[in-house]
Amino acid sequence: MTTTLSERTSQSAFDGSRLRVILLLDLHDGAQTQFLEAYEHMRNQVASIPGHISDQLCQSIENPSQWLITSEWESAPPFLAWVNSEEHVATVQPLHSCVRDTRSLRFSVLRETGAAFEESFEPLKGGLQAAPRLGDGVVRHALTFTVRPGTEEIVAKILSDYDAPEARVDEHTRLRRTSLFMHGNRVVRAVEVEGDLLAALRHVSRQPEVRAVEEALNPYLEQDRDLADPDSARMFFTRAALPTVHHVTTGRHADRDLKRHALFYQAKEGCGMALARLLAEHDEEEADDAGSPIDSSTIFQRDDVVVRLLEMDGPLDAQPAVSLGIHGPDKAARLARLLDGEANSVPTSDQDAARFLTRAGMHLITDRRAADS
Repeated sequence: MTTTLSERTSQSAFDGSRLRVILLLDLHDGAQTQFLEAYEHMRNQVASIPGHISDQLCQSIENPSQWLITSEWESAPPFLAWVNSEEHVATVQPLHSCVRDTRSLRFSVLRETGAAFEESFEPLKGGLQAAPRLGDGVVRHALTFTVRPGTEEIVAKILSDYDAPEARVDEHTRLRRTSLFMHGNRVVRAVEVEGDLLAALRHVSRQPEVRAVEEALNPYLEQDRDLADPDSARMFFTRAALPTVHHVTTGRHADRDLKRHALFYQAKEGCGMALARLLAEHDEEEADDAGSPIDSSTIFQRDDVVVRLLEMDGPLDAQPAVSLGIHGPDKAARLARLLDGEANSVPTSDQDAARFLTRAGMHLITDRRAADS
């Protein structure tokens, strides 16, 4: 069976197109002056970030408490590197006391009308998205955090032993699937949502069974948090965010009993984005190969942590090079150059690749779908 256009869906931060970021804000009453002072400081910081082109601050003509910040970037990778950095966390901290609610949206630029710059100005860097991508109505996101060494078994039991929250959030939003994995003392929670991701995350955070699990985890976390303190909770989940940078679904094996796997890659300092890009390149090539066992791949990346979530037809170790993301010329050597520590030895045989795969494989704690997914 060959892949058709209607079956294949994809998203990617690596298509080279310019990025438009939209931040919607609802301010507390009387916080406008404080907000403007914080924004001026933030604007000057952001202007010096490589890849940043411009930004605008707008205020609603209908409701003065509603504000809009738009920014344009040469491409998604420099923005993601900035927004996921500790520097960004510190820069936006002064805004938190001004803002009642926020929502961030990110778009690749597909078409534009008119000249963005006159001839006397430097032309815009970055291109346009080559063609519209086909989606499946699902937003994919992940959170990651570490627990104190020696507490892994306790944490795994807490994470596996709870009642799933109600899948339906509202008329337009529902939880589709939640998968929890561990690799050593690192936890990764991957979620799939139909509709509004932020609404779904807020819905989940309000559920008593979920709050009980989060409270039970607190004593074992390496990073302290107080979920009763909005600033502490916001800081924790900001640092825990593990965004999707690439996803492709072929739909070739939709009628098969697919297995879900996750692989953990620790990149050398500063190499996380390059490692994620290499794996994305590999999985796009696999999507074009009708014989590949990979039905879908989702790559999450933050700083030097990369997690690759696979849906496969068959066991993970049946084709170790494909499962690892090193199937093809020079990919093993390229991956090895980007990996940190002892993991960067090049698998030169299937046996080496199988051992490498064992080290990278994450342990599935729980995988829960909505009843009709």
